[in-house]
Amino acid sequence: VQLVESGGGLVQAGESLRLSCAASLQPFGNYAMGWYRQAPGKEREFVARITRSGGAIYYADSVKGRFTISRDNTKNTVSLQMNSLKPEDTAVYYCAAAEAFILTNPEYWGQGTQVTVSS
Repeated sequence: VQLVESGGGLVQAGESLRLSCAASLQPFGNYAMGWYRQAPGKEREFVARITRSGGAIYYADSVKGRFTISRDNTKNTVSLQMNSLKPEDTAVYYCAAAEAFILTNPEYWGQGTQVTVSS
């Protein structure tokens, strides 16, 4: 099983980034997906999750209204559009998956992609 993130980088506050995660999970539609992040010196925290069909989406309060999670079950991908980025969004972002309706306990993790937001 592989989850491969891409799209991280260095941006200025107020700019946008789009993260993508390509999954080798089969069938992809059986898996709930999500994004977590870990900032230096902090624990990994939940960012966003999307159910198997994409019918329900949840966000951490800190990103609500700025981030959008989506999935394409025909391409085995999940994305995170991040707008109005803030320095406090700086972290390593991880794609996560679980064979469940909703992602509460991830079974699989990607290697992470660094997002750095400068002020």
